[in-house]
Amino acid sequence: MDAPLNHHPIAVFDSGLGGLTVLRALRQRLPGEDFFYFADTRFLPYGDRPESFIRERGEQIAAALARRGAKALVIACNTATVVAAESIRAASSLPVVALEPGVKPAAALTRSGVIGVLATTRTLRSQRFQRLVGDHASQHRVLGQACPGLAEAIERHGPDSAEIECLLDAFVAPLAAAGADVVVLGCTHYPWVAEMIARRLPAGVTLLDTGEAVARQLERRLAAAGLLGGGHGRLTVASSGMPAQVEATVGRLWGSLLPVEHWEPDHA
Repeated sequence: MDAPLNHHPIAVFDSGLGGLTVLRALRQRLPGEDFFYFADTRFLPYGDRPESFIRERGEQIAAALARRGAKALVIACNTATVVAAESIRAASSLPVVALEPGVKPAAALTRSGVIGVLATTRTLRSQRFQRLVGDHASQHRVLGQACPGLAEAIERHGPDSAEIECLLDAFVAPLAAAGADVVVLGCTHYPWVAEMIARRLPAGVTLLDTGEAVARQLERRLAAAGLLGGGHGRLTVASSGMPAQVEATVGRLWGSLLPVEHWEPDHA
């Protein structure tokens, strides 16, 4: 690209389409920026892949997005963050902003001392998550509730399906019974079903979604690097999978149709 660097797009990537919840928060806070969202659906879900694969794939995607002209990178995937964020940062010259479950703000908000975390099994087992709890919530009871199959069901069936109802019945009940008064949505897919989760919790329980925190951090990083502004609010969505299938899911989740192009980091 020949344009000044601040005119270049911000790249956002996830293994699938849960990261669209992060993208939504980014665009709300930075409406003038251009965004390139990449869903690596060819290898969805990352949670079933070896850590070595996730790390290598993350580094490959980051390098390809830099060559494409991205001015910053947002890792909108909790699994990619816990496995690959450190190596991606080490290998990239771009500002890199990654997700982490909102344990720190949850510890500041809780009154009961019981914090629930809905996340994937991989996220809850990771050393990064254990460090978060040890650093910020060691005085509280943190209940990690693994939600196997929930992210995939949201993409496959949509947020309002009977399959989602059954899964949430099983996953949310233990947190409600334990008296959690703050529940962290530890996967980017889960904000799509936040209202359904809230209905299964007592009144007054706070749900924490990290999308807004990621948007604030990205804004700070861009400002510090002199890269803030310069776009026109454009959005490009791409996938390593089948664009037609991805378009249907994007439309179901986003609420409007967005064209999806095929893009493969292997060939970028």
